[in-house]
Formats: sequence, structure tokens, C-alpha cells
Amino acid sequence: MDERSGARTEATDPVAQMRRRLDELLAAGGVATDPARSPRPAEPDPQRARPADPRSPVDAPTDGRPGDDAQGGLEQAKEAALRLLAVRARSRAELAQRLSAKGYSFEVTQQALGRLAEVGLIDDADFARQWVRQRHGFSGKGRRALEQELRRKGVSQEDSAAALDTVTADDEYERATELVRRKLRSLPAGLDREKSIRRLVGMLARRGYGHSVAFAVVKSEYEAAGFGDEDAPPD
Repeated sequence: MDERSGARTEATDPVAQMRRRLDELLAAGGVATDPARSPRPAEPDPQRARPADPRSPVDAPTDGRPGDDAQGGLEQAKEAALRLLAVRARSRAELAQRLSAKGYSFEVTQQALGRLAEVGLIDDADFARQWVRQRHGFSGKGRRALEQELRRKGVSQEDSAAALDTVTADDEYERATELVRRKLRSLPAGLDREKSIRRLVGMLARRGYGHSVAFAVVKSEYEAAGFGDEDAPPD
């Protein structure tokens, strides 16, 4: 591979970009304090992982057994974590689980993730904020659903609560309204009133919206759509 080809590969490979950023920070002895400067890819929906680069598959086998020697195992673990982060943002607990499944010891995993956290490439507080913003904005998830998702990803209660606080009651009401309006347009013509109500409220409940918010939004949108008070859902 000539220098120009190597430069093109590095410019388009997110793993190479993250590795270069890590090397620069380590060489300078600095710590990235601004999460926005971290080379973490932004995705419309963090649940949807980008296709893995065929040149750097996420689950490609490492050279030798992970952790055969302390320094080599640590470098391999950091490389594996960088590949996972290049696909999508992940919590520290998610990365630890994936590295453990690939055969890295607890000690090596914690050292590797700790070093990446020091330079700002792993930040659960920032991950939680991204997750809440994207899952609420793009997927219409309510606070209850978001809280459960963050818990499953191993985010601490403190980081989870801070991220969820960015979604206000008005935000939830507005997003629920958008979902109900869209669903109203797709309901079958002549569908029974009670069935329509159950479908709309159930849809919001599955997305993590509270009962009171769901009924308030459905009632308001029913009236706005011209169904009248007699067709409004019960209080």
C-alpha cells in the first residue's frame, strides 16, 4: 500500500480516526474534557448500528489469545473497544460485556476502558444524553421507556436521571401529540370508537408514555379531528 492509499484509508476509516485521536491525546498527556470533541459517530437512531467496515470487522479474531501478555492484551482490548465505538456509541457496561465475551480478562478490560474514558472516548453521561435525545426525537420514546433502556445498558441512575431531565413534560406532550396525529391518519375508516381509543392509548403506553399523558393527548386530538365530545375518550 503506497502513502496516498494509506492516507485515503485512514481518512475514511472511523477506527483509524479514533486511534489517531487516542494517540495524540496520550502523546500530549491531555484528557478530552469536552465530549463534543470525541470522535464518536452521530446516528439518527443509536439502536441502528452502521454497517461494519469490511476492513475492520467488529468481531474479527485477534492475533493470539486476548491477554496472553499484559501489554499486548491491553492494546488488543483497546483496539476492540475502538471498533465497537466506531459502529455506534455505547455505554461502558456494554463495552465491558462485549470485551468479556471476546475473551478479555476483567483486569485487562477495566484497564482498557479506563484509559479510553480518561481521554473522553467513553463517557456514560454523554452517552445517556445522546441516547435520550435521539430515541425521544427520532423514535418517539417516552421517559419511562428511555429509563428502562438506559438501565439495561448499565448506565448509572445518576447519569440516567440527568439525561432524562432534558425531556420536559411539554416535550413529552408535544411528541405524544405528533405520534397520535400520525396514527389517527392510518386508523381504518369506521373503526369502533373504543377500539380506536385503545389502539391510540396502547401505542403511547408501549412507547413509554404515562397513562394520564396518553389519555389527555388522545382526547385533545380526537376533539381537534372533529369527533366531538361524545366520541372523546373517557377521563
